[in-house]
Amino acid sequence: MDTHTPYRYLQLAELIVSMIDNGALAPGKRLPSVRAVSEEHHISVFTALRAYRLLEDRGILIARPQSGFYVAGKRRGALALPSASRARAKASTVSISGAVAGLLEHASNSALVPLGCSVPDAALLQSKRLDLALARAARLHGSRYNVYCAPQGDARLRQEIAKRAMRFGHALSPDDMLITSGCTEAVTLALTAVAKRGDTIAVESPTYFGLLHTLEMLGLKALEVPTSPTHGIDIDVLARLLDTSSVAACVLSSNFNNPLGSMMAEADKRALLALLARHAVPLIEDDVYGDIYFGRERPKPFIALDGGANTIYCSSFSKSLAPGYRVGWITAGAYAQQVMERKLAFSLCSPVLPQVALADFLASGAYDAHLRRVRRIFEENLARMTHAIEGSFPADTKVSRPNGGFVLWLELPKGFDSRALFDEALEQGICFAPGDVFSASRRFRNCLRLSAGSGWNDRIENGVRRLGELAGVLAARWDM
Repeated sequence: MDTHTPYRYLQLAELIVSMIDNGALAPGKRLPSVRAVSEEHHISVFTALRAYRLLEDRGILIARPQSGFYVAGKRRGALALPSASRARAKASTVSISGAVAGLLEHASNSALVPLGCSVPDAALLQSKRLDLALARAARLHGSRYNVYCAPQGDARLRQEIAKRAMRFGHALSPDDMLITSGCTEAVTLALTAVAKRGDTIAVESPTYFGLLHTLEMLGLKALEVPTSPTHGIDIDVLARLLDTSSVAACVLSSNFNNPLGSMMAEADKRALLALLARHAVPLIEDDVYGDIYFGRERPKPFIALDGGANTIYCSSFSKSLAPGYRVGWITAGAYAQQVMERKLAFSLCSPVLPQVALADFLASGAYDAHLRRVRRIFEENLARMTHAIEGSFPADTKVSRPNGGFVLWLELPKGFDSRALFDEALEQGICFAPGDVFSASRRFRNCLRLSAGSGWNDRIENGVRRLGELAGVLAARWDM
């Protein structure tokens, strides 16, 4: 194993999975002891045990007391992937604001098991060092920062963000970006720069309900494009839709779509960029989950690829570090002037102190260590949540297997009503996101999204298992 790669337990886990897949480790076979593995691979016993425990959480290994770890026979309840969505012939008028407001009200209730909102738990993020930077800036230079800053935002923060863009192969100047109040404002600025009321926007299906809410408030229609839980948007279907429909822009997740967790391969991203270029349709990309990847390298966003020049890039620190700071950014390229004018009209500028604190935090180098830690936590959370789903939800449930982010998409048989489950779950003190809020046409009623953004504990696990039991009761009731 590569001794220079962090989190070597993940490498060992990948090696074991590959050996199982190619038949080198057969079902029922006993694995070498933790101590033997640690000596063979020159790793600590703790690292080897962590790899085994992760695979146990995934249902790939079984631990037998006083005996060791064994390859599971047929994975208990191993569930299929959700289906790719179907194409729609025309755009939909969005009417989702009431459902979104209700969901967010419940999701913010700390008395409920928090499976509903895709916001990482503050305790899990452990942003004390960032908070200290904020307090220090306020204490030492509070009056200096109690002002309006330039509309583009703090120069040091833009410089630090530009430095990070080099890591995924994009040369970005600090002058190319504008700081926003989270990614939502960035996407809103982008949409108002390229579209007018009544226009149609192509989106993934399912897609983030916050985007749908924004489209509704701007008077824009949504053209829902079929999206695979693994490969992302269906480019062939999009090509046919663009031949017959007038589309003002396309809004896509760069990586790890919310709620599916899907990610397009680089070759597919390039093909999509070429398609949009032929039709002169601008792409607005949302890359809030890009830093939360489980593979060896950060996946590139569209803007970093050949043909990405007509892309408007939006992101934020809300999913990876500081949801409460509400700091995002936008790189608008040819639309920079239109975006600047709208920023001035909507909010003039973003608060200064959070920007200064974030600039100090990024400059310290602490962000990379932080990301390595939260990536590991989110990956383990998803593995544990998947295992709990497999052990408690109906056997014909389908579940996504994302390689980044921290949400899971579940599909139950047609006819299942996740709204009815939502009402039952609230009575049991559990909140999740029903599937229909992820569609402008209110599809996916038989689906739901679960968030693994909180630290894994008995309360979370019991909540998932209880939700699965409730789903089983409802499914049986409809079968009668």
